[in-house]
Formats: sequence, C-alpha cells, structure tokens
Amino acid sequence: MVAAREQVAPGEKDGPVQEQLFEDPEETADDRVSVLLPLPLGGALDYRVPDHLAGLLVPGMLVEVPLSGRTATGVVWDGKSTGKRLPIQKLKPVEALVDAPPLREDLRRFVDWVAAYTLSAPGAVLRMCLGGPASLKPAPVRRHYTPAPGVPDGLKITPARKAVLTLLADGKPRTASETAELAGVGEAVVRGLDKAGALIALDISADAPYPAPDPTLKGPTLSGEQAVAADAIRNQVWEGGFAPFLLDGITGSGKTEVYFEGLAEALKEKDAQVLVLVPEIALTSQWLDRFETRFGVKPIVWHSDIGQAERRRAWRAVASGEARVVVGARSALFLPFKHLAFITVDEEHDPSFKQEEGVMYHARDMAIVRAKLANCPVVLASATPSLETLVNADEGRYRLLKLRERHGDAVLPEMKAIDLRAEPPERGTWLSPILVREIEETLKAGEQAMLFLNRRGYAPLTLCRTCGHRIECPSCSTWLVEHRFRRELQCHQCGHVEPVPAACPTCKTEDSLVACGPGVERLFEEVSHRFPTARLGVMTSDTMIHARDTAHMVQQIASGHLDIVIGTQIVTKGYHFPNLTLVGVVDADLGLRGGDLRAGERTYQQMVQVAGRAGRADKPGRVYLQSYEPEHPVVAALLSGDGDAFMAAEKEARARHHMPPFGRLAALILSGPDMAAVLEVGRKLAAAAPMAEGVNIVGPAPAPLARLRGQFRFRMLLHAQKGVKTQAVIRSWLSGVKVGSGVRIKVDIDPYSFL
Repeated sequence: MVAAREQVAPGEKDGPVQEQLFEDPEETADDRVSVLLPLPLGGALDYRVPDHLAGLLVPGMLVEVPLSGRTATGVVWDGKSTGKRLPIQKLKPVEALVDAPPLREDLRRFVDWVAAYTLSAPGAVLRMCLGGPASLKPAPVRRHYTPAPGVPDGLKITPARKAVLTLLADGKPRTASETAELAGVGEAVVRGLDKAGALIALDISADAPYPAPDPTLKGPTLSGEQAVAADAIRNQVWEGGFAPFLLDGITGSGKTEVYFEGLAEALKEKDAQVLVLVPEIALTSQWLDRFETRFGVKPIVWHSDIGQAERRRAWRAVASGEARVVVGARSALFLPFKHLAFITVDEEHDPSFKQEEGVMYHARDMAIVRAKLANCPVVLASATPSLETLVNADEGRYRLLKLRERHGDAVLPEMKAIDLRAEPPERGTWLSPILVREIEETLKAGEQAMLFLNRRGYAPLTLCRTCGHRIECPSCSTWLVEHRFRRELQCHQCGHVEPVPAACPTCKTEDSLVACGPGVERLFEEVSHRFPTARLGVMTSDTMIHARDTAHMVQQIASGHLDIVIGTQIVTKGYHFPNLTLVGVVDADLGLRGGDLRAGERTYQQMVQVAGRAGRADKPGRVYLQSYEPEHPVVAALLSGDGDAFMAAEKEARARHHMPPFGRLAALILSGPDMAAVLEVGRKLAAAAPMAEGVNIVGPAPAPLARLRGQFRFRMLLHAQKGVKTQAVIRSWLSGVKVGSGVRIKVDIDPYSFL
C-alpha cells in the first residue's frame, strides 16, 4: 500500500525502483490516487477513488483518508506511486474532500525538491505547508444582526429597542453582544427584536478579511544610488520571471525602502502576493511600523508563536490569495501562496535562517528555489552578505546592487579597539577604564549608549571554590548558566531549570559557589553600580519573551526613555535609534573561539551589525571593541572598514581547502540513549564509507555537545569537492548499513552548526 517513491536531488538520475505490478483489466487511470500525508513516511500512499468522488480528485486537493484506524488529512499528489502496487480491490477509499484551497503545482514541486535535497521524507516537508490541524478547519461563524426592511406591525418600541435599531441603522452587521454593549442594553433585547422579526440574522465567518495594502502611497524620497537599485528591482518585477538580486548595503543605507519599491510594484498586479522573510519575527516591530507607514496597513505576520485562530485565518488567506503581503520567519516559505510574485530575504546572512531540527534546510537557499519554481524575482538583502551569496554574485548568478552611503546626513561610526592586555578592567569588573569614560561622556551629552555581550544570563559557569565542582546539566554535556534575575540555573540546550543551591552538591560546603565569567545580567549589575542614575534596559531572549515586550523596549529606547541598553544578539537586528551614539562590544573575541568553519565570517557580520546601531541620525557614532587580540584579522577588518579585503581572504582560504561554497559538506549526526550502540553504528558507517573520488569521510567522533537531552551524540562529516552528487552518495551509503531501533541518524546537508 505504501507508494515508496525514492527521492533524488535535482539533476540526479533516478535510483532503481522495484515494482510489483498487478494488472487489473477493469481498472482505469482514475480509479486510484496517490495521497501524500504530512508524516515521515517513505512516500505517498495509494487510495481508491470512491464513486461519489469519481472525476473530482486532481493533484493538489486536500482529502481525508483512513490510516491505521483513524482519519488523516493528506494531499492528492502528482504521478503514480512506485514500489509495491496493490490491486485496486485491496485499497482503502478516500473518505472526503477537505474544504480548503488546493496546493498549487509550484508548491508541490517545491516540497519534492526540498525533500530530495535535504534527504527528508516528503511528508515531513508537506507538514510545514499545512500550517497545523487548525489551519485546515473552516472558520467558525458568528451570528450577526442587521435591521429588517420595516418594523413589524404592533411591535412596541421601547427606549432599549429604539437604541438597538438606531445603532444598527448604519447597516453594519453586529453580534448580539457587540450590539448590546454599544447600545447600552442587555442581549435579551437584541434577541427579542430578532424573534419579533425586526432584525435579520446573518451567519458571518469569524475570520474578518485582511485590509489590502495600498501600493500607490508615496514612499520617502530615495537617494541617487537607492533610486538606481530600486529601479532595477522594480523593472524586473514589472517584467516578471525568475531573477535573483543581492542588495548589498551598509547599515543605515535604506535597503528596506529600496526593496519596498519592488514590493509596491508587485502589488500593482491584481491578486499578486509578496513574501518577506526576516530572521526573527518577534524582533521586527520597527519594520512593521515602517511597512504600515508606507502601505497604510500592517502585513500578515507568520511565525511559530501566533495563536491557532490567527494561524487558521492567515493560512487560509494566503491560500485563497486574500493575503497580499506576508512577513514571516523561515517557516513562511512553505505557505500555500496562490500567486507568489516577489520574495525578499532580509538580513540574508543571519544564521537563524538555518533550520536545525526536523527538516534541516536553509531558508535563504530554499527561497531561491521557491522563487525559481514560482517564476518570480527574489532579493537577498544584507549589510554583511554571506560568502555563499557573494560568490554567487561574483560569478554572475545573482545581480549585485550596492548601497555605500548612509541615508540622509548619517555617517558610519568611528571604530576603535581597546587592547585589554594594556587597558584591563578593574578586578571583578568587565568594562575597561576607556569604555567607562566614553559612557560617562555620552551620558553627559544627553545621548544613549549600547553595550553588547552575546552571552545570556549572569554567568556561564558556577563552580565550588572548595572542591572545584562545576554544576552541569543532568541531561546534556553543558554547564548550567546562572540567571540571577530569576534566581535559577538553566541549561540553554534542553531548557532544564533548577534553583541555585545554597551549598556545593559535591562537598556540601555552604556559600562556596562562585559565578565565573560575565553574562548580560552581570554586566547590568556592574553598570548599575557605576552609573546609579542612568536608566537601564536589558534586551535578551530571556527578557524579550513576547513580540509586545520587544516592541515596548524598542519604543522606550527610540523615544529616549533609556540611557544605556545592554543586550545580546537581538540588539543587532536593524533597529533605528536616533540618539544612540556609543556602542561598546564587551568581548569582541567571543565568537572567534572554537573550530567553526564560519567563526570569523559570523563574528565580523555580528560586529558590523551591532556597530551599525550607532550614529544613525545626525549625531556621529563611536564604536569600541574590547579585545585581547586586536590584531586578529576580524578585528583588524572592522577597524579598517575594509570588509571586502576580509571576505576576499575568507574566500581564498575556503577555495584552497574546497570548503563551502567551493565544496560540499554534509553531516551525519548519530544519537541514542546507549552510547555503545550509537558508536557501533558509527563504526559500521565508517566501514561502509564510500570510496568515491573527491569524497572524504571523517568520524565518527564525539560531538562537541556529546550528550543532549539524554541522548549520546557522535558526528560524521562528508567533505566532497564541487560537482559530486552528495545526496546520491549519502543515500547509497546509508542504504548499506543496518541501524538498530535505538539509534537515530540525522542528515544535515550544508551544515551551519557543528555542535
């Protein structure tokens, strides 16, 4: 019954398919359909088409089908099933159609493409397209009331009834509760008028239509280079067709206003839809305000934290074509757009575009594929483009648009390094004397300062001064981070939380535990002591739990209600604070430690982004980088402002060693509760490793996070030269190794994390 469709990457030959064909002379082509379910199965399942649905089922339709004693929702898929083919008499019938718009062909092709590329089950990819069970249910209806053409004869019009009829005379349908509240009467009055025939009852969907953006509204006046870039994007949108752009603009150069012009051009076409991907949707309050100012309404927002009712409303509006503009996190890429005409990936370099769980994909790269299948333009925007994107632009695959001037009177901030070997902080503190003096001068001038430290909590390590015990997570091979604001220890990998103990868990000595190293909470403590009259704010994922928290904090900073802001990476996300003139990076070396392939590139990008918060208006900005190694190439590039030279050196080093984007990487992550069993599977994989030319296999080796959520982890890495069909190699490799039931293998094509 399983249609075992073997997935292959685009351009690769189909692998061997074993079929058992049962010829039935009475069966026609319309008697069976393939249905893909949002489950991690090997492919689609065959179902029989019942008489009442004969001739109605076409690819893309959502249907309800029986599955293991329950009813499941799936999608009629393209083509015939492969693998074991059962006689039509043994197939279970499709039960019903689902009242939802069908998935279009370009989205179905996208699902197959992503599944083949990431070596994932097609159903696991499809699940991301369906938005959850609530999205597939029709919206509930609510009873509304409007006045009848005339008042029934003999009906007594009391003051309460008159108030209701007067209110509803404007013709706007209202519910009984809304009418009663506005008219100042009880709901019984409304229902009595309905019963008497003075009102007409209407059942209206609870999901109100989204207001449409107005592309004719005038945007801000663009500078010369902004206008050139906007014209290029706008013209391509008008012409139509697939075309990728890289919008490479320094911080504060007005990239958003440029791609807004392309967005506006797309919206001029009837029913055209636009998708804007952003790294973290909870951090885009200023972006949403700018959009509303430019187009008159807020866009539809899509991310994992929206409620079920809003998720249903948004998903159905996208599928029907009502939703014209969607801004969302990476998952928005899989929404069922009816007519996708333009895509923008804002801050395309941001590592949060890489999905690290489930289907492991990179939304930036998949956005290019989605645009190609939808035959529409796509813009990748960044002040610090990734090396992969820069190489694509250099080789002519992307059209490069550059913005090298800050908008208006703003200029790039002056950047200086503080050598902590020569100017160390006082014992027990983390701010050097130079940075302390700069903060003092900034506050005296009535301006704002930002301190950046990409480390949550109070301290990354808690140890015992008596016996040296370090408090670790019971489920992960990581230290627990102290969060003094909440008075607890937390694992940032699995979320385990426990109170800070009064005594050492090992030697039982009381008052012997000491916090080691700084986090933003410890920095807050120091700043509070040094600047007792300053108004302070902390921006981290621990304090900015909801989008409204972020919006409130951003408003507080922008309006000048805070003097010093202390934050982690979420403060780097494109915010505009006119009075912020000083940025201090407390530990510029932090991201350079470890063996990450992209450590230097990522640190450079992060430093440029956080530095870009300073001096965005008419006041000049200054940026100070505290470092124990100011001669490091990353710090040197930041100080010189020669990012092109730094990226050129990165490019040369990667090319020399055939590293991405000049070669291919794929990771195999082995995990399970029994370390010996996991290691045994690793040994089997090593023994069966392919000996193909241009392919090198490393491992198995314990992962840097050797234990995560109670699972022991080993990693293997496949390094292939460009041109090797990586997916085919891995598929063949894994098919030859038997894996025990207690061991899980995850394949990560193009890994970004090596933990």
